[in-house]
Amino acid sequence: MPRRRITFSRNVFLPLTTVCRNHCHYCGFRRPVGEKCLMPPGEVDAVLELGQRAGCTEALFTFGERPEEVFGFNAHLEALGEVSILEYCRRLCLVAIERGILPHTNAGVLGEDELGRLAEVNASMGLMLETTARVPAHDGSPGKLPEVRIETIAAAGRLRIPFTTGLLLGIGETWEDRRQSLETIADLHRRYGHIQEVILQNFAPQEATHMAGASTISIKDYCETIRLAREILPHEIAIQIPPNLADCERLIPCGVDDLGGVSPCSIDYINPDHPWPAVEALEHLVGDAELVERLCIYPRYIERGWYSPILAPLVRRLSDRLKEQQQ
Repeated sequence: MPRRRITFSRNVFLPLTTVCRNHCHYCGFRRPVGEKCLMPPGEVDAVLELGQRAGCTEALFTFGERPEEVFGFNAHLEALGEVSILEYCRRLCLVAIERGILPHTNAGVLGEDELGRLAEVNASMGLMLETTARVPAHDGSPGKLPEVRIETIAAAGRLRIPFTTGLLLGIGETWEDRRQSLETIADLHRRYGHIQEVILQNFAPQEATHMAGASTISIKDYCETIRLAREILPHEIAIQIPPNLADCERLIPCGVDDLGGVSPCSIDYINPDHPWPAVEALEHLVGDAELVERLCIYPRYIERGWYSPILAPLVRRLSDRLKEQQQ
């Protein structure tokens, strides 16, 4: 019997801004508009250069949702000569491509035209569904309305964008809410075939947030949720857990396929108190399974040609390189 395979991506993490229109009660990422609220191009390129030297294949661009709606932010964009955060991100994605690293952007809720514009320079994109339930943790967060997030995921499917979504576990949802959320994702994939992976991420309390003292999901419930996901989701969708937050050694046997992006040269800015394990340490975490590096665009989407002409040379080159390394 062949060894079970657990995949991961070697990435760099680029938080372009922490300004966000949402006010999620668990979030420690969001910050007010201030002097250093926008990552400058030189700093982005310096991180990309570190990633290039470390052999990274994925540039994870993330930022607060629609920061232009927050008073004072646009002045920082204008100082860089930019008209929007999405156009700024697009320009930096081109820099990443020049560095030989494939962009993957998590930009929050977007319209179909906005997704299409970013898809030209992104090998894949993502948006956490989090939950189909309306929970108090999302009060004051218009971008966390379930129907709005579902429409963004559906729009990505119509555009044939290889996509990542997922659930945030332990923010006030019930077991049935998790089931409904997973069934919603499964239905979207059956319609469009674009979901690469579903992240099952445990809520991690952070200081100075409304939910700093809240409890998180137990290992038992976490494992059962992974098993539920494997039961509901189509087989080709990978189930991912974050190796800096989750107890991988206990949870991987429950049905995990992927450990997501792991960075050798940047921190997890969403959960800064939880450092990434070294890439070498992942071998220990997966136990008897085979650890396999992947790109942010999965092989089946490369075979289908689900990427733009801008990305084509780099996608093919990196794909060929990984195949050679793994032979």
